Amino acid sequence: MAVGVALGALVLGITACSGPDGHERSEDGGELTVLAAASLTDVFAEIGDAFEAANPGVTVSFSFAGSAVLAQQVIAGAPADVLATASTATMDTAAAMTGPPEVFTTNTLEIAVPAGNPGGVTGLADLADPGLTVALCAEEVPCGAAAAAVLAGAGVTAAPDTYEQDVRAVLTKVILGEVDAGLVYRTDVASAGDDVEGIDVAGADVVRNDYWISVVTGTDEPDLARAFVEYVLAEPGQAVLAAAGFGSPESAGVDG
Repeated sequence: MAVGVALGALVLGITACSGPDGHERSEDGGELTVLAAASLTDVFAEIGDAFEAANPGVTVSFSFAGSAVLAQQVIAGAPADVLATASTATMDTAAAMTGPPEVFTTNTLEIAVPAGNPGGVTGLADLADPGLTVALCAEEVPCGAAAAAVLAGAGVTAAPDTYEQDVRAVLTKVILGEVDAGLVYRTDVASAGDDVEGIDVAGADVVRNDYWISVVTGTDEPDLARAFVEYVLAEPGQAVLAAAGFGSPESAGVDG
């Protein structure tokens, strides 16, 4: 689906005025609740702040968790205006409760190890070493499905000591030194700074996660929700995602 979006019309409220940057601004305010994949925690917080600044009176609240959990929350009728997931499968799960979804970014896996790499991890094969402690995402969430595909492609049978419900939980265990290695997204390694080291994963680019975003059906703020989606798809949101290491929507096509 095409993702080119004009930078105008960032808010489609009944009353709007043009700001100094030429973007329309809402004068009516409004509140949005966005359910987003855990791997989007840092970038969506930044995008949310920018969206609020561009639209005075608007408040954006986020709930971050594993995509599978968020999809089930939407299906169950949890209050939400926008859903952003880290795979096609999880967005498809909630298709009956959302509008047409659009790809807005991509991501790939990387091995994360604690600073100094005390376990001496060098690649995927080490994740099968029973002498190392390893964390993976549960297979029902996108990072876990991607990890299973990458490991299978490499012919590696991992020996994980723990399965986590979202990628940030895996990253946290690596940062705290509770595990010798974990498979996370490359953007998570970047976000952790000096607390972790990243090791490239052979074949990771073949198993790429496409991230999807959609307005939730029945939202009380349909125009504002659509405006947020357009903001993510347009240059301001894309610049934040690119700076964090996410891929462009144009690179989508092979989903993990």
